[in-house]
Amino acid sequence: MLTLTSPFETPLHRVPAGVKLAALAGLSVGLFSLQSLWMVLAATVGLALLYLSFGLGFARFGAAMLRPLWPFFLVLGLWHLWLGEWAAGLLIGARMLVAVGLANLVTMTTRLDDMIAVVERAAAPLARLGMQPRVLAVAIALVIRFTPVLMDKAQQLGQAWRARSAQRVNWRIVLPISLMALDDADRVAEAIRARGGL
Repeated sequence: MLTLTSPFETPLHRVPAGVKLAALAGLSVGLFSLQSLWMVLAATVGLALLYLSFGLGFARFGAAMLRPLWPFFLVLGLWHLWLGEWAAGLLIGARMLVAVGLANLVTMTTRLDDMIAVVERAAAPLARLGMQPRVLAVAIALVIRFTPVLMDKAQQLGQAWRARSAQRVNWRIVLPISLMALDDADRVAEAIRARGGL
């Protein structure tokens, strides 16, 4: 499976996962409390400089991980241009970019095992309600791990479509992608059961 972890070592790799996740939560709350477009744009520039401070290779890797956001920005931009509220659209888009960029920074510099351990500790009180923290932690880890896999398979399916048809890729690609995701989920479930479950 593909991984979201960066191959480039940075000082953030040595920061505990719990500290990074707590900082992410705090910064996200602060970001969405900002109402000034200029402050959010300044945060966007600050995020870009933070990525670049860890090296050009790291910044390129991070930018590649953010590339799937462009359809959302396109729809958001067209909608707000049609409404005549380009400033509001820019504010929402910049907030989304910074929030996802910060989350991406955490996943790029944190091992999946460390994230699972943090989620499991945080979810420990839910055991009193009958929920198994380990199951929740592994479920979150699988979502994180499978996101790039599913994106890669969707891209391959789109390339196969374009190779066989002059038409643009459309909604008909959703069913094959869904079936591939269900097939992958079934195989992972079998593998987990074969290893004794959770």
